Amino acid sequence: MEKSKVYFTDFRATGGINMLQKLDKLLRRAGMTNMDLDGKFVAIKIHFGEPGNLAFLRPNYAKVVADLVKEMGGKPFLTDCNTLYVGGRKNALEHIESAYVNGFSPFSTGCHILIGDGLKGTDEVLVPVEGGEYVKEAKIGHAIMDADVFISLSHFKGHECTGFGGALKNIGMGCGSRAGKMEQHSSSKPVVDPDVCRGCRQCLRQCAHDAISFGEDGKARIDHNRCVGCGRCIGGCNFDAIEAENSSANSLLNKKMAEYAKAVVQGRPHFHISLVQDISPYCDCHGENDTPILPDIGMFASFDPVALDQACADACLAQTPLPHSVLTDNMAQPGFVDHHDHFINTTPESEWESCLEHAEKIGVGSRAYELVRMK
Repeated sequence: MEKSKVYFTDFRATGGINMLQKLDKLLRRAGMTNMDLDGKFVAIKIHFGEPGNLAFLRPNYAKVVADLVKEMGGKPFLTDCNTLYVGGRKNALEHIESAYVNGFSPFSTGCHILIGDGLKGTDEVLVPVEGGEYVKEAKIGHAIMDADVFISLSHFKGHECTGFGGALKNIGMGCGSRAGKMEQHSSSKPVVDPDVCRGCRQCLRQCAHDAISFGEDGKARIDHNRCVGCGRCIGGCNFDAIEAENSSANSLLNKKMAEYAKAVVQGRPHFHISLVQDISPYCDCHGENDTPILPDIGMFASFDPVALDQACADACLAQTPLPHSVLTDNMAQPGFVDHHDHFINTTPESEWESCLEHAEKIGVGSRAYELVRMK
């Protein structure tokens, strides 16, 4: 089988060409201009960033993609679906306001914003997953499925559950309605280690489902009848007192996410872009971003989201960790166990290969790729 082509350019801006021009050049070289976009509605899936987080992709990059779509006769819009957790993006009004706060507007990006699953996150389409083993019908945001063409523009970075967040996560988890996100997360229910819990109540502030309470001892407890398994409390705990209940949960989450990604892209033209910069240890859903764990690498583009994620992961694993980051702090701990994987060394409870393996198995794409470098 022929390897998928992944196109790459670095962040060097020499010879009179700036970063935005390099991205435009990359998209053309990767074949985006060969797509038939004339008169078509084009969904550009992006993460607008939680207010307070500064690692999300700049709106300038989104404008390059939107401008090229318009040049090709298409009708672009930026989109994302509402979140499960408490924050600035749990309904369409707050979500759009958060996007504006972070610089995304029709003036800065050249196109409008549509929240994929509507006002309260309930505007969804049930999409059959061809070959799905865990999800028979994915719950995808209606506006995203109404689009004729799908493009993902992803910030490639670490993630506390899935190892990293790249194209497949941006598509699968990002395009799921609130119920779709619950379905993907539901098998992963966190638990509290009372010996480690400080009773600081940071987890309580993260829970949108009233699943966390505190006993007479001041320790947190999680009611699994209410918990949807979103894992937000895990990231919110400063003392690592909360963890996933079993080691297989993240693997199942990854496989469901791969199946959701297939539901989004199957049966219509699609194209994918990932920028590997500001590689924060955790998701842009956090209301803050920690020091990058790895240096900026470059921009990648492909018609194959699986090959794209594999290429980005390989590029990251070849880097030297940055000092004064979560990753190097972990590596300096007594008894550190080296997993020979920067993402797992950052969050040992995470893993990412099951997502790519399953995505390849069900026909989303191929992990085998040819990297085409351009200046």
